[in-house]
Amino acid sequence: MKKLFATAAFLVICAVALISQTPPPPNGGENPTEPGSGNTPVGGGAPIAGGIEILLVLGAAYGGKKVWDFKKNR
Repeated sequence: MKKLFATAAFLVICAVALISQTPPPPNGGENPTEPGSGNTPVGGGAPIAGGIEILLVLGAAYGGKKVWDFKKNR
């Protein structure tokens, strides 16, 4: 019982400590679309299209293997 109470107290203290400050505004509060500002857009400037395509292909391959194994073991 003491161990459970200690663990719960630790988690509550950590949760309070981790949300004690608000995050700063993105890009220092400046307009990211202003030409020549040098700021990246909110959310970063990395392209995500290639990563999504790779994840979709890997997911389809994994699902295909699962179907193949299911039919094979049936």
